[in-house]
Amino acid sequence: MLAQEIIRTKRGGGALSKAQIDSFVDGITTERWSEGQVAALAMAIFLKGMGRDEAVALTQAMRDSGRVMHWPNMPGPVVDKHSTGGVGDKISLMLAPLVAACGGYVPMIAGRGLGHTGGTVDKLEAVPGYNTRPDFAEFDRIVRDLGCAVIGQTADLAPADRRFYGIRDVTATVESVPLITASILSKKLAAGLDVLVMDVKVGNGAFADTPAMARELADSIVAVGNGAGMKTRALITDMNQVLGHTAGNALEVLEAVDYLRGRNVEPRQHEVTLALCAQMLMLGGLAADEAQARAKLQAALDSGAAAERFGQMVVALGGPADLVERPERHLPVAPVQRAVPAPRAGVLVGQDTRAIGMAVIELGGGRRVAADPIDPRVGFSAVCPLGRTVQAGEALAVVHAADEAAAERAVQAYQAACCIGDVGPEATPLVAEVVG
Repeated sequence: MLAQEIIRTKRGGGALSKAQIDSFVDGITTERWSEGQVAALAMAIFLKGMGRDEAVALTQAMRDSGRVMHWPNMPGPVVDKHSTGGVGDKISLMLAPLVAACGGYVPMIAGRGLGHTGGTVDKLEAVPGYNTRPDFAEFDRIVRDLGCAVIGQTADLAPADRRFYGIRDVTATVESVPLITASILSKKLAAGLDVLVMDVKVGNGAFADTPAMARELADSIVAVGNGAGMKTRALITDMNQVLGHTAGNALEVLEAVDYLRGRNVEPRQHEVTLALCAQMLMLGGLAADEAQARAKLQAALDSGAAAERFGQMVVALGGPADLVERPERHLPVAPVQRAVPAPRAGVLVGQDTRAIGMAVIELGGGRRVAADPIDPRVGFSAVCPLGRTVQAGEALAVVHAADEAAAERAVQAYQAACCIGDVGPEATPLVAEVVG
């Protein structure tokens, strides 16, 4: 099929056939389509949209552009979770071993940081020796033996998405709901999942900064995921403040380990973790209802089974055998730590969460360009939640920096990102909606 005729169809607002979509995806993968042609169709889709059948066909074609994993003879459901990204979002580190301890099998293929949001792979690479790129035979063995493995994306999973996303990124066509849907789900379908639970973040620290956008994306992902044969559900969760006590790679790993050991558990983070895990257990047939699911999850935390599973996964992927027992021995520590003093007394009523994520990048904890190295030591800890009453000079957070100059810049950025008032903030639901 001629590329220009496929572009013409969508430019005119027509629906693309499965054959046209298959030809397009093959053209991306083989580079038979030029960058200009791919960009032209991306822009046409951005402007004219896609119907559900088109989005399903695009997702499946991108899935089939590379390796598709299979999990024959698994004794339990193959389940996973994906987040649209936020600041301090370390839930994958806790969720995978927690669900595994309850009978699920979690082959989590995670991503790196994107923009102001942190990435699960970057966090795990703060653990000495942890291999985020095992071969597929090893990945298969670890998931079957332990119930979970969290690794990075490989080149042969949905390769069409990698080239397509790169072109979208430089042509202002990223913010297209059907294209975001196909990008996320093609990789999850290629991982051979039975069940996917999406965490669609909404708020000033999220990609979807309005409830309407979050709901549109959640609806699309649920409809297309189910249409492609994967049980899919979405939770819309709040990202108007840092999730948990920390933001920054090694700091978030430490908080995740503490959580699994029952130490310093931050209530909002705990609730989101349980809500996502409960949906995974219910969709996977491991719990009859949410109450039973939450009881199983809490038992796995209280007994230490989830922490043990996390430690076993770390060892299986090359990390230290005592990371859970002695994380401070292994996780890198920044040489400079400084409190962020509250400029006045009052109530913390707001955070510019995106600005805090950008401050982590400025410290070296994220990338300005893809080739940038990451300093895993830096970030923020002891983050105050919204609604906390503070005195002038009291710490809003603690900066972890490579040097004094970077620490001072981060202190100023964090102060500027916080709003202190006289009356507490309006309550925002932590889980706004369950879709699907």
